[in-house]
Amino acid sequence: MTSEPVTLTMELSGRISPQMVAEVRPQVGGIVQKRLFTEGGDVKAGEALYQIDPATYQAAYASAKAVLAKSEANVFTLRQKAERYKELVTINAVSRQEYDDATAGLKQAEADVEAGKAAVDTARINLAYTKIVAPISGRIGRSSITPGALVTANQASALATIQQLDPVYVDVTQASADLLRLKRSLASGKIKNKDTDQAQVKLLLEDGSSYPLEGTMKFSEVTVDQGTGSITLRAQFPNPNQLLLPGMFVRGIVQEGVQEQAMLVPQRGVTRDAAGSAVALVAGEKDVVERRVLKTERVVGDAWLVTDGLKDGERVIVEGIQRIRPGVTVKVVPFGEKAAQAGSQPVVKKP
Repeated sequence: MTSEPVTLTMELSGRISPQMVAEVRPQVGGIVQKRLFTEGGDVKAGEALYQIDPATYQAAYASAKAVLAKSEANVFTLRQKAERYKELVTINAVSRQEYDDATAGLKQAEADVEAGKAAVDTARINLAYTKIVAPISGRIGRSSITPGALVTANQASALATIQQLDPVYVDVTQASADLLRLKRSLASGKIKNKDTDQAQVKLLLEDGSSYPLEGTMKFSEVTVDQGTGSITLRAQFPNPNQLLLPGMFVRGIVQEGVQEQAMLVPQRGVTRDAAGSAVALVAGEKDVVERRVLKTERVVGDAWLVTDGLKDGERVIVEGIQRIRPGVTVKVVPFGEKAAQAGSQPVVKKP
């Protein structure tokens, strides 16, 4: 066996969530006249979704404009009066009190104009709210109301929900103990990873197939869930064909890093003794079988990652281990042509 660089990964379960979600609600009350979208279709931000009867809001807008016009006309008269009184008060043709009253009346009229402008703006905004538009681009679900229904401003139930599905988020959970182990390995240099926050992530779908596009790890939560003892990690995946849907169960394969000096032993060459310890048989000097107790860390593919118990160059027996015992001499034969070309583990048969 020889040590070699191995990319370590972890498989975590999680679910798909949309990048953005917007619940559509009315901002004014009234009777819905039309529904302007197709359920299950794609909509763009600003696209009209519903039309509320605008008659009362149109009337309120016209009334506010008329009040504003009246206030503006009143300002013109009072301004002329104040300017005349300003000249007359200097020659004592009018009293100071009359001049002050004219000036105060002008300021009040100007304030009425500003209030009228605000009322016109409010009426115009309410009139615009009778056309309910999409706040974001995305795919819209079913409508909860039909034309003819009465809606109210800021009601609790949403009229429809829009979800942005390209890209999507994948939220997976990792045990806090595993996170601590990973951080210790990174700190000690046992595992190397240049950018853990931008690690590449692969997906396994519910049917066991692999998602063809890779995602990127975005961030991890800063608190541990007290109920499960786990931390949520969020990755982002492109979803151009809308294959990934919100709520879908997936398994994320996250890259932890690269272990430069990793020794992998085929699982078929490792057994367990009565105490549960991992044991392997090694062809030692003069091809004499030796028993080794191994310290295994995890499974990588079809092999065990061994951290203690073996040295570089030692030959692990992977076949015939049921027919031999420590101390006997065996004949070493490479296991398979590919293994022989790579100089990997030998297979041992009795002479």
